[in-house]
Amino acid sequence: MDVDLDQALDAVGPRLRALRRERETTLTDLSAATGISVSTLSRLESGGRKPTLELLLPLARAHGVTLDELVGAPPTGDPRVHLRPVAAFGMTMLPLTRRAGGIQAYKLIIPAGGRSEPEPKTHEGYEWVYVLNGRLRLVLGEHDLVMVPGEAAEFDTRVPHWFGRADSEGVEFLSLFGSQGERAHLRARPRASS
Repeated sequence: MDVDLDQALDAVGPRLRALRRERETTLTDLSAATGISVSTLSRLESGGRKPTLELLLPLARAHGVTLDELVGAPPTGDPRVHLRPVAAFGMTMLPLTRRAGGIQAYKLIIPAGGRSEPEPKTHEGYEWVYVLNGRLRLVLGEHDLVMVPGEAAEFDTRVPHWFGRADSEGVEFLSLFGSQGERAHLRARPRASS
């Protein structure tokens, strides 16, 4: 058998044990959830039994992980992005790109709630935002703008800027950010004055 495959299979047992302990589950509880005997689970975790697809599928389901995560499979060139959301600054950021450097794409969600006071920040780079749902308040330098679905803005992030809800409703928007000042090729038109 291939050396890499042997190493991957040998790593499954410790990974199974770690997942079970993280979830504070006993072998008996896991056996009840998967239909796999306690002795088989114990031998899988200790490396006394080689994992099979028939055993790994119910274990992945019970632990709430993908089969790839369970076996530590190397990336296969799957074009889908499966990055984890990050909660920070009162919003959830979902990365849509995974490569380091260049332009990074995010979907940002600010949940419904009370209005927060703007705290503009500056940093190197260039950003483009596009509103999907809700009303986004963008404070950019001396401008205090309200953007609605379908509107976009782009700006140099060295200009003090801040995003938030324009009202108590939630807002969702896309952000493209280039740390080196890469510019998106779309330009927003200024809103007509009311």
